[in-house]
Amino acid sequence: MTVKAKASDVLEREILSLRGKIIEVAATLDRIGRAGGVCDDPRVEQIRRSLELMSRPRDTADRAEQVQLIFSLPYDPQWRQPRV
Repeated sequence: MTVKAKASDVLEREILSLRGKIIEVAATLDRIGRAGGVCDDPRVEQIRRSLELMSRPRDTADRAEQVQLIFSLPYDPQWRQPRV
């Protein structure tokens, strides 16, 4: 039988790493913002959507999968066919 970890135990184990990653994301967004000019790159929208998704209430258990899908290309049934 598998014993489910307590949220507080997971948080205790992961907080320093998580904090570092969040700071790294914030610093990168700061650099993009300071770079000047209008950034209409679709990747910025993917980042925004991902952060919005992650800030939803905790009843969303599949956040990692959903974020991966935001950054993934749509499925192309012809992906094995050589492009002309």
